[in-house]
Amino acid sequence: MSMTTTTEEELSAILDAVRDFAASELAPHAAEWDEHGTFPRDTLRRAGELGLGGIYVAEDVGGAAFSRSDAAAIFEALAYADPTVTAYMTIHNMVGWMIDTFGNDAQRHEWLPQLTSMSIFGAYCLTEPGAGSDAAAITTSAIRAGDEYVLTGVKQFISGAGEAGVYVVMARTGEPGARGITAFLVPADSTGLSFGTNEKKMGWKAQPTRQVIMDEVRVPASNVLGEVGGGFKIAMRALNGGRINIAACSLGGAAWALDKAASYVKERFTFGEPLAARSTVQFTLADMATELRAARALVREAARAIDDGSADAAMLCAMAKRFATDTGFKVANDALQLHGGYGYLSEYGIEKVVRDLRVHQILEGTNEIMRVIIGREVLEGKR
Repeated sequence: MSMTTTTEEELSAILDAVRDFAASELAPHAAEWDEHGTFPRDTLRRAGELGLGGIYVAEDVGGAAFSRSDAAAIFEALAYADPTVTAYMTIHNMVGWMIDTFGNDAQRHEWLPQLTSMSIFGAYCLTEPGAGSDAAAITTSAIRAGDEYVLTGVKQFISGAGEAGVYVVMARTGEPGARGITAFLVPADSTGLSFGTNEKKMGWKAQPTRQVIMDEVRVPASNVLGEVGGGFKIAMRALNGGRINIAACSLGGAAWALDKAASYVKERFTFGEPLAARSTVQFTLADMATELRAARALVREAARAIDDGSADAAMLCAMAKRFATDTGFKVANDALQLHGGYGYLSEYGIEKVVRDLRVHQILEGTNEIMRVIIGREVLEGKR
């Protein structure tokens, strides 16, 4: 896939359009969607009309073909308005990228025009009830039966489950471990495919999270994505980009929280002076801004490493994900603290961002697993 090269001026214009969309279509409704657990299908389809359904998918199937660096900036701008809906959009974009990168011509042209326009949604099915961080231990089976595969198993914590039109499912076709895993495209109308109840979550309430249950789901052998036995490689490459995406969402949500905190402390008076006059408050804001900027720099470096195909891309993505999601949550939590009791009230919006950003430290590989990846690379002489 060739990337579209954008100048600084072009990227600035793109981000202005994205911010306008986010300010008009996401921000005014984020609290209501959160309160009622509303999945904003129509808003997402309008995002697709703007080109946000296939940000780094090739142009011949409706994508924008932007670089990962540009995509990270776009996701950060969207997440400033609503991290929850933006996080789902990153997953949808990841599904599109997987099909674009590893799919054959027929698969690309069947699914990607629908995904890039967001006329249908995508979901990624890797995690299982008994296999979270140890992705190579999945037990969902895919047994060859003539010209079909029969899939049986349960996937856990799947964003968009029940709403998506196509599911990229990792299933075991061979030996235990990573080399026995194959990726499949499973259409939403497949017989034997069903979903659990929508999980009641701390945050991310505006996107559905359900089990994906496969009871002898039959798909054509032509629905294998990539090569038989190559699914784990696809999953890991997808997660590198997914880690950058979720890190960018943390940056956007935290930047909003920082701005809200800076405004609040100038307006809030205690003991006859504004909070902003107190050095302790200024120090807190200084640390928040500094750490957020450092996280943004690391995310951008990791995104460039993916664009350039750098050998240390996986390590940098792990570093960026760990640092940016930890920093994002801390900045949001500090913003809540600066608001005092008001930060705990839903009407100020801070507590929502705290709840939404907390899960970023868990998904796309927990931050403990990120440290394992980084530590192994350091021991091999990389740093």
